[in-house]
Amino acid sequence: MRLVFGLVLIIGVALAGFAVYMAQGYLAKTTAERNALIAAQQKAKPTVNVIVVKKDKAYGERILPEDVVSIRWQKDSLPAGHYLEMEELFPVGKDPRTVITAMNKFEPVLKSKVTEPGEDAGLTSRLGKGMRAFAIKVDRTSGVSGFLRPGDRVDVYWTGSINGREATKLIDTSIKLIAVDQTSDEGYSSPSIARTVTVAVRPDQVAALAQAQSTGRLTLSLVGAEDDTVSADIEVDQKSLLGIKDKEVRQVEVEKVCTTKVRKGAEVIEQPIPCTN
Repeated sequence: MRLVFGLVLIIGVALAGFAVYMAQGYLAKTTAERNALIAAQQKAKPTVNVIVVKKDKAYGERILPEDVVSIRWQKDSLPAGHYLEMEELFPVGKDPRTVITAMNKFEPVLKSKVTEPGEDAGLTSRLGKGMRAFAIKVDRTSGVSGFLRPGDRVDVYWTGSINGREATKLIDTSIKLIAVDQTSDEGYSSPSIARTVTVAVRPDQVAALAQAQSTGRLTLSLVGAEDDTVSADIEVDQKSLLGIKDKEVRQVEVEKVCTTKVRKGAEVIEQPIPCTN
């Protein structure tokens, strides 16, 4: 009996020791994980709540409170024009805003992508302060084969007569398209042959483009999305295109000859004499 009791006691002590060992290991692991989490939190950059859409939103759709949600976003990487508060996006007593640039699910709602409260998604919402909308007639050739879309930037070339010679000249650079035919949705990407494009320009540019369109033919050249170069003055005519140079006109000095008429009998002859002038 004593042997059995001793054996049970030994086994009990061993199990207790093993339990204590396992508990110490678990506590050590938990402490290490807690310390690692605290260290990671201390290293993490601060975040703020930003409003994003919960589903894809297309051009022209109204944006409602049930379409958005507030999520945590790294504070130093917030895009410009974001909304932090629901009250700012949805002012009390005002109609909803309208989407003017398509947004994907969980994309931040930006001021550049929605109208003012109650405003329609028309061209006026695309015009900045001091800018005007101007329509340019285009065809398959002058309109870049139908690959223009709202939001693109183009250079404008004029072709017409300058002092009796046909020439093509760059008259405006990197102007923004705000509509192609009747479409002003920047998310629209299907190629189509447009008849007119609408650009956002200053009043002085409106006058220049109107004059150019009435006196010649306008052609658009698509500018790359990340191209920030400034185009220099460009003018090309047929002679410069083909490398034809105007012939140099040389003046030839003609020696002056003076004569006098002398009568010899019935005959009158012309005789050279020194010129006095």
